[in-house]
Amino acid sequence: MKTKTIVITSLILLLTIACSEVDKLLTFTISEETSFKIGVGTSLNTPFEVPTPDVTTNSSAEFKNNNTSADLVKNVKLKELKLTITDPVDKTFSFVKSVHMYISTNSSDEIELAYQDNISSTSNTINLTCTSQKLDNYIKASSFKIRTSVTTKETLSKEVTVKANMNFEVTADPF
Repeated sequence: MKTKTIVITSLILLLTIACSEVDKLLTFTISEETSFKIGVGTSLNTPFEVPTPDVTTNSSAEFKNNNTSADLVKNVKLKELKLTITDPVDKTFSFVKSVHMYISTNSSDEIELAYQDNISSTSNTINLTCTSQKLDNYIKASSFKIRTSVTTKETLSKEVTVKANMNFEVTADPF
């Protein structure tokens, strides 16, 4: 009886480790980016929407490059969303109080993608906190929409251009 228990426990442990290793082999990153502009004369301490262009995905090509296809993708999560001020080059995020970014497609509801509140950065780059939302349908789509909500704590005298770099972790099934 003891031997059977040890064998069964060993098999379960081996399968668990093997599945975890297979997932690592079938996990890759898809990077997307977009830019948006925060205009002059925005209201202070009140969230406002910043027009953000639709993002055309390159996911089909990325799936093919990683020897998989959209129907085999089983889990997509946002691992990093970094905002960088690209113009003016000397501007920092000290004027921003909070940023919330949302994702949607024509066939999928809008969900929050990432956020940062109480920003006190004196850098031109910030990392947002990624939500744990499952993003399979959004990345499999040919394009998705990003809606950005910003709250400022200072009046801008010049328009600010911000680039958003998004890294999605994709895991696919082997078959």
